[in-house]
Order: sequence, then C-alpha cells, then structure tokens
Amino acid sequence: MTADRPRRLVILVASPRRNGNSAALAEAALRGARAARLEASLHFADDLMQGFLRDCRQCRDEHGRCRIDDGYAEFFFEHFLDADGLALATPVYWYGMSAQAKAFFDRMFCFVARSYPDSQEVRTRMQGKRVALLTASEEMYPTIALSLVNQMQEYARYTHSQFVGTVFGQGDQRGAVAGDPQGALQAAEALGRQFFERPHADYRIDSVR
Repeated sequence: MTADRPRRLVILVASPRRNGNSAALAEAALRGARAARLEASLHFADDLMQGFLRDCRQCRDEHGRCRIDDGYAEFFFEHFLDADGLALATPVYWYGMSAQAKAFFDRMFCFVARSYPDSQEVRTRMQGKRVALLTASEEMYPTIALSLVNQMQEYARYTHSQFVGTVFGQGDQRGAVAGDPQGALQAAEALGRQFFERPHADYRIDSVR
C-alpha cells in the first residue's frame, strides 16, 4: 500500500451459488469494508476460472505465459497482487473448501514456479497481505470448518501474511445464514469494517513481549 491510496480488500466468493450463504457473508463483509472507506471489491470465482491447474511446462506460450484462456491471470495480477487483503468466502464441502477455492490457490503455482519469467516479482507481491476466511455450512458443530481454517493459516504462514480472522455461518438452505444464532452476517460486516485494524499476534518462544 502507498500513502496516496486507501487499503485495498479483495473478497472472493468461491461458491457455485451466487445467492447462497457464502455470498451473503461476502456481501456483508463488503458492506463493512465500504463503511470503513476501504477500496473493496467482490468477485465470484466462477467468473474467473474455467479450469484447474495444468502441467505448466505443457501449457505455457513462447513467452512463458499460461495458456489457460479464462479470467484468472487478469484477476490475479490486476486485483489480487495489487490488494492489501483477501477475504475468501467458501462453503464447507465434504469438510473442506470448495473446488473453486482450492483451484484459486492451485492456479497461483503457474506464476510462482521458477519456469515463469517473473516468478520472483510475483512471490514478492504475494507476501505481507492480510487474509481472512468466511465460511458457511448446514452443520454447526465447533470443528466443522477446522480444516479450512488450518489451510488458510498455513497459506498465511507460507506467504508471510497475517491471518486476521474467520467467520462461520450456519444455514441449511439459501439465505438461512441471515438467521444464524451467532449473528454471522453482523460478524462478517464487522470483519470487513475492521479488516486492517484488528490486532494480529503470532508469537514464537523468542518473540519480544
């Protein structure tokens, strides 16, 4: 982030449902972010990706660029890399994230692999972001989204980023998250509003306290 622009938050909905509970959480986070005057944008993974990661050695052009002809590369370079934060919204599918969410991370490999000409620049620009998770499920026991939280936390660790929070919403049909007894939509809106203000602490044994 530079001093002459507001901090940028990208919210990615990795669900096949445009009016589902994950999208509702994402829209709530967007409202909160805009209320805080952040530069926030909401995107749907299905608009950006039409395929999974392929063998990069087989699908690069003569300039080393990925040949997969969809909107992923444009989003990755023009939105994600230029953002200061990412909020990922995904349903819990089979006790993990959706295929769209996983493909979003998998497709990054095409640009961080050493075979990509500008991979070092990409790696540098990927680091130091704030990341958060918004997730919804019809089940509501406490560890339902634990594997998703762990994966996001490991991604943050690997990229020297900060995992600043998660919101879990319960709903067994579209829109039901609005009635979540823990107030998931309000929590998502608060997360968006406080995205760059929430304290983050990740202590090691030798951390200065």
